[in-house]
Amino acid sequence: MGKDIQPLLDGWPYDPGKLCVRLIKGADGREKIQLRIEMGILQMELSGRPDGQRPHGYESLLSYYQAQAADKEQKKKQFSVDVETCMMLQLEALQYYHRRISFLELEDYERAKRDAERNLSLFDFVKQYASDDEDKLAFEQNRPFVIGHRVRASALLKLESDDYDGALADIEEGIEEIQSLYTEFDRPDLMEDSEEVEFLREWADEIRQDRPRSLKQDPSDQLKEAVAIEDFEKAAEIRDRLHEMVKAGKN
Repeated sequence: MGKDIQPLLDGWPYDPGKLCVRLIKGADGREKIQLRIEMGILQMELSGRPDGQRPHGYESLLSYYQAQAADKEQKKKQFSVDVETCMMLQLEALQYYHRRISFLELEDYERAKRDAERNLSLFDFVKQYASDDEDKLAFEQNRPFVIGHRVRASALLKLESDDYDGALADIEEGIEEIQSLYTEFDRPDLMEDSEEVEFLREWADEIRQDRPRSLKQDPSDQLKEAVAIEDFEKAAEIRDRLHEMVKAGKN
């Protein structure tokens, strides 16, 4: 079998204007994600570490070092991670970033949320154990961005089930979380310049404006509106619901 992947690249052109993601079935029969990048294709597992590796027999490097930290603490010993370890953890985090944005594009919001929470756990770990403050800052500066992705995935899950109040609550909590982060670093001024906060605020406004009127109307008003726009199938459904409500009221 030839090693040149150019035929694969030619069959799936790179488009710089959008995120090119697809699900494929691997040679092992399991689904995998492929992300088209300018110079090639990234292939990732749906769970575990995206590249399928198990460092030191653990699901990820983070899992391995978390176990190391727990073992040291149980023995009342100090634990820290050095600059080189933080660099390896950062490279691993990049894998989860690529898979997270792929899940968002595929509208697999549950898994996108999972991967966002995973990297936020990594930031917490580095913040607690990194021996160099510059390493802590290098991770922390990405926290607002990852919070934004986690909120996006969580809110979109709620919107799929028409839970508009839940989605808005997720967004507001995310904004407060980012605000607390800037306050912690004594830079509340950055709040107004935050692209993540600006996006979340605008999105919340859109959800409030676009919330279906049916959530605010009683069934009679819904019926009148459905007939007015000649949506007779919906009108019939609402009429049946009204009849059920009347019958229930008589019992």
